[in-house]
Amino acid sequence: MRIIGTGSALPKKVVTNDMLAEFMDTSDEWITTRTGIKSRHVISDENIEDLGAKASRKALDMAGMKPRDIDFFICSNVVTEYMTPGLSSVIGELLGLTCPMIDINCACPGFIFSLDIAESYYKAGKVKNVLIACVEEPTRMASWNDRSTCVLFGDGAGSVVLTAGDNIMATRLHAEPAADKIWQKRKLVSTPFITKEETEFPLQMKGRDVFKFAVNACCHGMDEVLAQAGISKDKVAYYMVHQANQRIIDAIINYMGEPASKFPVNITDHGNTSSASCPILLDECNRKGAFKKGDILAFSAFGAGLLSAEAVIEW
Repeated sequence: MRIIGTGSALPKKVVTNDMLAEFMDTSDEWITTRTGIKSRHVISDENIEDLGAKASRKALDMAGMKPRDIDFFICSNVVTEYMTPGLSSVIGELLGLTCPMIDINCACPGFIFSLDIAESYYKAGKVKNVLIACVEEPTRMASWNDRSTCVLFGDGAGSVVLTAGDNIMATRLHAEPAADKIWQKRKLVSTPFITKEETEFPLQMKGRDVFKFAVNACCHGMDEVLAQAGISKDKVAYYMVHQANQRIIDAIINYMGEPASKFPVNITDHGNTSSASCPILLDECNRKGAFKKGDILAFSAFGAGLLSAEAVIEW
């Protein structure tokens, strides 16, 4: 398969570090030094499904396709107001899709997991055109009294359209199950038979453990997926790394020994947008004309689960 269309959409509300310092014990210096983030886009009066539909329409327009041309729709999402139906159905209705559709929750590496799923359908000969949308609002998960978590996140959506081709050179999925490192719980509707105590918790994160996992998973994952693709590091045009924390990205750059110019970033004014991170970065670079035909792009993402994934793509 190959990517023929990209799209992204962000909420209109921009929240700066200085704005956070007005109601929280933090400062622009404290946040920037630890994360590299200066501002982020945050859901206000928008609905996340509308952002997902907007990003998808942009990708469809670039691909020169209509919703009726899509054979399969994969939506990556961690949390939304909808428990059911899945967000794919909600967005699918807005777009006018009539194809089969599924939702996945693989947290930040959801885009690469979606690519891997799509590739399996292509290899099975079941699809010709696939739409992937990563639609996330992690700012709805964190407590806005907890400066260790809420300052990290921003909302947004990124989408790609795939068609038949041979441009996905390798993918690698990885898991080190550890549910206590990044998690959030919400109460479900009770029943007359529930006897256990259930409580709600905003997003919890063990920062040191997550940092260590992210750097190790990405660095070793990159080595493995590039070897699988038969590509040396110097042949990669761009490393499209999940925008979680600038310090994580810097540690990865140091390990890879490649120029920082090969690692595009938008975390400064986007924050961590979970699985939407990679496709938003891809779309923004694409629309700036950063890629030329034949460029090798290496993707890596890591997050709750703990899950990580890599992919090597020829543009």
